[in-house]
Amino acid sequence: MGLAAAGAAVAASPVRALASQGKVYHDGFPSTDPARVSAIVGASHGDIEKVKSLLKESPELSKAGWDWGFGDWETALGAASHMGRKDIAEILMANGARPDIFTFAMMGNLPAVKAAVEGQPGLQRLLGPHGIPLMTHATNGKAVAVVEYLKALGGADVRATSLPVTEKEREIYVGKYELQLEVLANSQGALSIRRGEGFGRVLNRVEEHGFAPGGAPNVRIRFHLESGRAVSLSVHEPRPIAVAKRV
Repeated sequence: MGLAAAGAAVAASPVRALASQGKVYHDGFPSTDPARVSAIVGASHGDIEKVKSLLKESPELSKAGWDWGFGDWETALGAASHMGRKDIAEILMANGARPDIFTFAMMGNLPAVKAAVEGQPGLQRLLGPHGIPLMTHATNGKAVAVVEYLKALGGADVRATSLPVTEKEREIYVGKYELQLEVLANSQGALSIRRGEGFGRVLNRVEEHGFAPGGAPNVRIRFHLESGRAVSLSVHEPRPIAVAKRV
């Protein structure tokens, strides 16, 4: 048996062992099952009992992060932080989650927030998951002292902006595209894009027919028109990574 074949046999043996014991594993093993990653991040927005259950099975899930689409990454602790869930954040940190300035702001840890900003001036302008500002984390955590500090500092409540899109313009883009993509308009008139039955990402207009998905300001979704109607869209990171025709 050659070295390559021997290596392949060794790599495959744990999977065979798991299968022989009737245990569940996934194609990316030994990486964590994406379904469980999605579950812990989703639950960390407010379902404390589910968080406890998942962490009991695997404490390492406390550090999990999920991409909601186009690079809008969020950790379990990041979810608890922007929701103001100190109880969930404490459980996650007790199991190894790594706090950052957003967590410190929500928890009301003013010395940590000050130290971070003084060490990296302008850090208060950094946006969290889904483009949520630092100020919102402090407000949702009812961290009065941190809120007052951020107000005096300035720049901690700046959100992503969007150029206006009229109702007539929305009709240009709304529809289904290849790759199971769909562009929709919500009840407030904002455009969003989703794949399959997944969560939609808000589209912020940044150029004539170009948009940045919420939480991913460096990504561009550009629509290509013929006779005043979008016939395809392309996704850029900024390099082009996908093109989807309208269906």
